[in-house]
Amino acid sequence: MTRPGIKGILFDLDGTLFDHRGAADAGITAWVAGRFPGHPRLEEAAAVWAALEGPYLAMWQAGRCSVEEQRRLRLAALCAELAVPVPGDLDEAYAGFAELYRRHWAAFPDVAGALAGLGGYALGVLTNGTLPMQEEKVRTIGLAGLVGPVLTGEVLGGHFKPAPACYTGAAAALGLAPEEVLLVGDDVENDVTGPAVTGMRSVWLDRLAAGPPPGGFPRITSLSELPRLVAR
Repeated sequence: MTRPGIKGILFDLDGTLFDHRGAADAGITAWVAGRFPGHPRLEEAAAVWAALEGPYLAMWQAGRCSVEEQRRLRLAALCAELAVPVPGDLDEAYAGFAELYRRHWAAFPDVAGALAGLGGYALGVLTNGTLPMQEEKVRTIGLAGLVGPVLTGEVLGGHFKPAPACYTGAAAALGLAPEEVLLVGDDVENDVTGPAVTGMRSVWLDRLAAGPPPGGFPRITSLSELPRLVAR
């Protein structure tokens, strides 16, 4: 039996459509420089912040803390790593970082052209971020109305990538079966191998040219390659 054709495409957001790493790196570097001028490890701050992101977001996704608490914990952990005083008001301090982060929000330059070449498909965004912030990102970078609904665990029964129910729920939100949907993203576990267990197809967006993913999944290094790949 042949597999049904692709009728819908889901995109990861951070690292796929939206340059999260670039904005976060610039934001946290500016935050540390503003609070601790001349810090000897300023150039390391972005890497430390990036390393803390996954573990603390996972705590929130697992229901072990609120999204606000994970932000406080992550910021306190950054300060501990850099050996600087922890702010007395962590919510206010995080808001300062968030403002600097927002100043650098941008879509990757290959996004507009790729979306223009995907007419006729049901589109959506499947992301593990918080719904209000991810929707704000989509609006700010000019993709509102172009990429369909923004779907995250908060609207998919508490299921975040790579939980199978996240992918099946996202497909259902597009009115499709998992086998009719293609997921495109930069994270191998969340966006490539994870959806495969549900029958959903996937493409790895390897922006850093790291090499072929495990299992022989399709791989592209730019979204500009996607329309031609889908057509095949």
